[in-house]
Amino acid sequence: MYTLADAAKLVRTEPRKIKRWLYGHVYTARHGATREHRVVSPLWSPQYDREELGEAVIGFQDLLELRVVKQFVLHGVPLPVVRRCLDTARDVFGRDHPLTSHRFVTDGSTIFADSLESEARAGEHDGELLDLHSRQYTFRSIIKDSLYAGIEYEDGRARRWYPQPRSRVVVVDPAFQFGHPMIEACGVPTATLYSSFLAEGQQKAAVARIFDVPVRHVEAAVRFEERLQQVA
Repeated sequence: MYTLADAAKLVRTEPRKIKRWLYGHVYTARHGATREHRVVSPLWSPQYDREELGEAVIGFQDLLELRVVKQFVLHGVPLPVVRRCLDTARDVFGRDHPLTSHRFVTDGSTIFADSLESEARAGEHDGELLDLHSRQYTFRSIIKDSLYAGIEYEDGRARRWYPQPRSRVVVVDPAFQFGHPMIEACGVPTATLYSSFLAEGQQKAAVARIFDVPVRHVEAAVRFEERLQQVA
């Protein structure tokens, strides 16, 4: 499970955006002197029920799906188009979290183009994105190899994620440590090593002795956690 604050750090976005995407929101539209309250529904239902647990927490599949949504929004894709992409991909792939399906990397281009055209016909946005070359470029800018680098799949579904794919030292795996980032070789959460690093006066060798791990693992945890702090 991930709190919205934890997810925001890992996805590198703001908690309020995640809350809107996953739980919807209400806004006021003005028509002259008239005001109208409009409800925007969630993009999808999170893996964990907020009412049952008493707080807003999400799952591993939600986390990875949010990374893709964030890239869509970052590139200026309207949320109605993102919503259509999700709906169509769910129908095509038969999965609740289709954007991180291995097939979306290849089949998603068609889904994205169809979603743009559908929203244009519905009059939801202007026609700039409808130029063939523009929309192909937009999709390639979003769904690039780096976005999916570090994700390992089983049966087409994301199974684990290496946030720093070049080193592959830190892993996010829902089967271990409740899905929180950890050093794969020793199974110690990066947050635990980092907290000990601060408590021990930033002495990496001391932390390594306490947890009986190589110093390089402490260094990797510190680098990773400091990077997360920069996002916060």
